[in-house]
Amino acid sequence: MPTTSEKPVTTPIPVQLSVSEFTAFILPHLSMPKRGPKCKLGYHRVFNLILWVLYTGMQWKCLPVPKDIHSKPAIHYTTVYKVFAKWSDDGSLEDAFIASVRHLADHHQLDLRILHGDGTNTVAKKGGDGIGYSGHKHQKGEKVIAIIDNHGSVLAPLPVAPVNEADTVLLPEGLKALKRVARLTGLDLKGAYLNLDGGFDSKSNRKAIFNAGLIPNIKENPRNRKTPKCGRKRLFNKAIHALRERVERTFAWEDKFKRLLLRFEYHQRRHYGMKLKLVHYRGPLSASGPACRPMRRGSGRRNSAHTRLVPQPPNPHVWRLSMSGDTPYH
Repeated sequence: MPTTSEKPVTTPIPVQLSVSEFTAFILPHLSMPKRGPKCKLGYHRVFNLILWVLYTGMQWKCLPVPKDIHSKPAIHYTTVYKVFAKWSDDGSLEDAFIASVRHLADHHQLDLRILHGDGTNTVAKKGGDGIGYSGHKHQKGEKVIAIIDNHGSVLAPLPVAPVNEADTVLLPEGLKALKRVARLTGLDLKGAYLNLDGGFDSKSNRKAIFNAGLIPNIKENPRNRKTPKCGRKRLFNKAIHALRERVERTFAWEDKFKRLLLRFEYHQRRHYGMKLKLVHYRGPLSASGPACRPMRRGSGRRNSAHTRLVPQPPNPHVWRLSMSGDTPYH
C-alpha cells in the first residue's frame, strides 16, 4: 500500500531567494555600479549570502563563499560586506521595503482595520553610535518602534533611538514614517484602530494619532495615581486591545534571525539596514506563497529557543472584527 508522509508540524523559515523572486521583487530597487567590473557571482547569490549572515549570525569572514575552478574563493567576503553597506547607506533597502508594502497592498494581503505598535530593544555589547544605557534593564543598546497591520506585516520603517529613550517620545516619528509610506503606496488608514500599550499613553500622542486619521486604542496609564483621573474616560476597547499580542508575534519571527538579536555593527545605519532587509524580504514572499506565523511558548520576548513557526492558513484571520458591535468572534 502506498503510504503518504505525515505533514510536518513546523514550517522551516525560508532563508534563500530564487532567481525569479530576486529579479521580480528585489533587483529593481537596488543601486548598481555604472562602471567597473561586473560581480562574478551575480547579485542574486550575493543577496543570499547576506541573508545567510542574518539568519545564522556568523561573522562575515566565515561566509561560505563559492569557489572557482582553481578552488579559490570566487569573491572576497569583504566585497559582500561592501555591497551590503552600499545598499544600506544609499537607501536601496528602504526603497525595496516600501515596494514590498505596495506589493502586499496590491495583492490585498494587508488588514488595515486594526494596527498594532510596540517597541523592542537590541543589546549592543560592542558599542557603536546611536546607543544608550537603560538603567531599568541594565543594558546598553538601541530601541525601535514597529507598527504592523492585523496580519503582522510591518508597515513603516522603524524609528531607531538609544535604548534609554521612552516609547512615548518615539511615537510621533513612527507616525510620520507611517503616513509617508501610506502616501507613497496609496494606503487608506482613515478610521483604523491603533493598538498601543500604556507606555505610549499621553495627551500629545492621542492627539497626534487622531490628527493622522486613526483611532487610538491605548490602555490608560495610571502613573502611580491612587484615585481615578478626573474627567471623562478615554476611549478604550478591551476586545480590540487583546489582539495587540500580534506585534509580539512579529518580534518573535524577527528573533529567529540571530544577527538581529545582538547588534555587532558599529554604525547604526548598517544594523538598521539589516532590519529593513529582513522586513522587505518577508513581505513579497507572504503574498506569493504560503506564509508562516511564529507562535510563542513560555514568557519573554527574547526567549527565542521556544519560538517555532507553524503554517499560516490562506485567510490569516484568527479573530475577525465585527464592525457593527466592535467585538471579536471566531
